[in-house]
Amino acid sequence: MDDYSTPTGSATKFESLDEVRTAIAKIEAEHKAKGIALSGRIVHACHYLPIVARRNLDEPKRNEHGLTTPPRTPDFLPQSPELVTSPGATLPSLDGAVAEAEAKPVSPWLLAPRRGHTTMTSGIRSLSTTHEQLIVGWTGEFRTVANDDRVSSDSLSHEDRATLEKEYASYDSTDAGAVADERPERIKYKPVWLDDAVAAGHYEGYCKTTLWPLFHYLLWQDVATEIPVHDQTFSAYRKANQAFADAILAELRPGDLVWIHDYHLLLLPRMLRHGAPDAHIGLFVHTPFPSSEVFRCLPRRTEILDGMLGANLVCFQTYSYSRHFASTCIRVCGYEAAPLGIDVHGALVAISHCPVGIDAFRVDRDSQRPGILPKLQSLRALYQGKKIIVARDKLDVVKGVTQKLRAFEKLLQDYPEWIGNVVLIQVTSPALTDSPKLERQVSELVAHINGEYGSLDFIPVHHYHQTIKKDEFYALLSVADLALITPLRDGMNTTSMEFVICQERHGKSPLVLSEFMGISHHMSDALQINPWNLGDVAAAINRGLTMTAQDKESRQSSLYKIVTTYTSYNWAAMLIKNSFNKSARRTRRTIRPLLLFDYDGTLTPIVKTPSMAVPSKDTLRALEKLSADPKNIVYIISGRDGGFLDQHLGHLKQVGFSAEHGSFMREPGASDWTNLTETLDMSWMSEVHEIFKYYTERTTGSFVELKKSSITWHYRASDPEWGSFQCNQCLDLLQTNIAPKRPIEVLVGKKNLEVRPIAVNKV
Repeated sequence: MDDYSTPTGSATKFESLDEVRTAIAKIEAEHKAKGIALSGRIVHACHYLPIVARRNLDEPKRNEHGLTTPPRTPDFLPQSPELVTSPGATLPSLDGAVAEAEAKPVSPWLLAPRRGHTTMTSGIRSLSTTHEQLIVGWTGEFRTVANDDRVSSDSLSHEDRATLEKEYASYDSTDAGAVADERPERIKYKPVWLDDAVAAGHYEGYCKTTLWPLFHYLLWQDVATEIPVHDQTFSAYRKANQAFADAILAELRPGDLVWIHDYHLLLLPRMLRHGAPDAHIGLFVHTPFPSSEVFRCLPRRTEILDGMLGANLVCFQTYSYSRHFASTCIRVCGYEAAPLGIDVHGALVAISHCPVGIDAFRVDRDSQRPGILPKLQSLRALYQGKKIIVARDKLDVVKGVTQKLRAFEKLLQDYPEWIGNVVLIQVTSPALTDSPKLERQVSELVAHINGEYGSLDFIPVHHYHQTIKKDEFYALLSVADLALITPLRDGMNTTSMEFVICQERHGKSPLVLSEFMGISHHMSDALQINPWNLGDVAAAINRGLTMTAQDKESRQSSLYKIVTTYTSYNWAAMLIKNSFNKSARRTRRTIRPLLLFDYDGTLTPIVKTPSMAVPSKDTLRALEKLSADPKNIVYIISGRDGGFLDQHLGHLKQVGFSAEHGSFMREPGASDWTNLTETLDMSWMSEVHEIFKYYTERTTGSFVELKKSSITWHYRASDPEWGSFQCNQCLDLLQTNIAPKRPIEVLVGKKNLEVRPIAVNKV
């Protein structure tokens, strides 16, 4: 993992899981030696708990029919016992858990692992090898065991909730797919209770209708849903984040490390910072992060960004996402860039990026289950003599399904020799919200292609809009001659990585991958395409289908190494290592007789107009209280002139002042200022003023501030990039032509350029 200013290249040295864990242990030992409190526990805030809780009523009975699944076309594979749910699905089949429960006393609740989010969950669980884990998350909606009826969260009594919390506390998370040294007894769960209206407004409202489209470069008028009511859903979003903050603060210990996951909880870092100012807080955003020009369209952009900047470290999947975030903080909120992050009112928020991987060990194991081979053989027999292209996506506009179908049609147009010799098996799982328009577009495209290029004995596109079982899924990935992954925007795509693992024991077939994905940078040996360029996609498909065995072997070897190297375990461990490296160091407090406070950025926030920087009532009360204590000597040191400081702070009689960077001093209790520049040559000011006027005329939003002993050019209200460019030009002119001849120094400040006598300083 690297800071946002350093893009990761293919030559980046990789650290193994053991190496990362060793480094973490060393850093922790160094911290403890310095007196920094570390509890050995990591608190994770996740939208969902990785556990499904279902209500076991007074007379529970076995749900013989299992979960309802979408209607399906005639089976192309035999039935198999395990279901692969869509990313939005949350209720797995609990037949096994029910059978086990029948042998035990009846419990009001039945718990089982939640399907989906396996990458994040497996990464978190792997950390139990070295640290205690507390996972804090929403319970999700509840259903009954017997009839799969929905149970309202609002209907649960305090006793019901207390009983379920005990079930969570005693839940055994042992999993056959865990890493060998995982410690399930170190993993605990804390539920967050949300009212039904808040839960719906938070997830189905603000998350899915506002943030999700924006983060995937879709403004709301482009989404096939109603325009969201931002204010109503944002209120639910804020309430949900506050509920998480309350739950975490109630459990937080000194020295805990807190990791917040994804866009559902972007306000949480700031809320936790208010309640626990010294906490170590990290935020990982699993989705893409858009450019500043897209993000600025968000009505609550400042609140969202300030919420995120409550963390010590904000981390993304790729360098480009972290760069977009840094640019947004600078251009939208006006914060200053720092070498390793963003300067937020004097506090450094580090920005990093770290690639996310899958649980490669579990996928490799599952892809060898005995039920897969018969299905793989059935597929080969069914499509004998034809090349098989496989694709699986959620039916969401950002997944690029329509672009993929059009590219496949382009393949048949440009390379007619494939007509009758290649099939596309496209599986789409239902999205969270129905999109009849998108479903209709896909169905019409499939019908058009099959009508134009098909025949009585040949159907080019086989579309299955349904959830499919795990062994069917792995059989498809194993039998494929090519995988076609074409999202328009995506963070991490697990299908592409699972395909690579499945192909290791089979044909080592090539992967066609969209360049607009968070993982595309690391999977450079895939055939990367722009899904909007149909001709190039068709050419890439043709190239993949005609690729030599040697080329396939070479690409597969490289991709397999990447997928099995950058796993979810390594990702989680790197997050922890980076957190300890970049978290603010705590030092022991000591009482000092001399207290020095800067004005701008310390007593007041940095503002575009200097005259608007006025201390708050709370700040004034604190200064008055500190200066009233006879054991304290309080000074305010500033580049401001004495008149400004007198206007806003002059009533604090026991506070001393240093104005204009030490040019003027006023002792505590005194009323007169002492001018320390009376004997200095100040003739240079007119010359510098002319230069500043020249740049002011050419930099919209800039202005010149004249003081008695210094002169400052401000460009905070200018375009950030243009203002910075002009500042560098002006700085070069002053340092080359003026400073060598005059007794002055030129200082680059926060969105300003100041010239003052070289003989004076703030302190």
